[in-house]
Amino acid sequence: MVRRYGVRRTQVGELSLPAGLGPHPVVVLLHGGFWHAMYGRGLMSKLAADLVTKGVAAWNLDYRGIGGGGGWPATFDDVAAGIDALAAVPGLDLTRVTAVGHSAGGQLALWAAARPGLPAGVPGSEPAVTVTSAVALAGVVDLVDADRRGIGGGAVARLLGGRSEEVAERYRLASPIERLPLGVPQLLVHGVRDRHVPADMSERYVEAARVAGETVDLAMRHDVGHMDLIEPRSPGWSVAVDWLRSR
Repeated sequence: MVRRYGVRRTQVGELSLPAGLGPHPVVVLLHGGFWHAMYGRGLMSKLAADLVTKGVAAWNLDYRGIGGGGGWPATFDDVAAGIDALAAVPGLDLTRVTAVGHSAGGQLALWAAARPGLPAGVPGSEPAVTVTSAVALAGVVDLVDADRRGIGGGAVARLLGGRSEEVAERYRLASPIERLPLGVPQLLVHGVRDRHVPADMSERYVEAARVAGETVDLAMRHDVGHMDLIEPRSPGWSVAVDWLRSR
């Protein structure tokens, strides 16, 4: 079921519900593509279908991306509004809301979990629906490092409207590693040989999160690539499913 959370073309999500009356736990799915508008929720459709078979409601979000009216603050406003729209949906257990994102979506998933700690008045602050756990699949979890490395061909600077030294406050507000501690359980899954997002980024994030007192798990896989993580039969996704079940 496609539902709107705003008036713009990409301010939509697809809600898939499992059998039964509920209330159902919810997974918010956030696609990757280095925040570019050419990519959409279709990247996460297989995972949504898999989650439903496991008794979980899947809310697969689109959002404005780079080249389609997105960037700062529009992309973040959309993700926040899309998650908050769940408050109006009956049959959901909003005490169990997990954000799961792949690649750039991994950054957005952890940022969504960090929303309660954002200063008042900034994009995403004062959430109506609180994310209670988060999963980053090959996530871009350190935006300053990603900008300096030129990950995604300079996509981070286009997302935030400048380099990390030029708009430092935006990086501080948007980068998951800068928002620690998030205060919710987290899982990071990464392929060791990932050619798009370096695996050491997840390793360093987890180290910093544990120092900050977070409950965070890390699964480094030698048997998956970057895109494998959004395939339901992937061992990397199996790790995420087992972790979600434990929640």
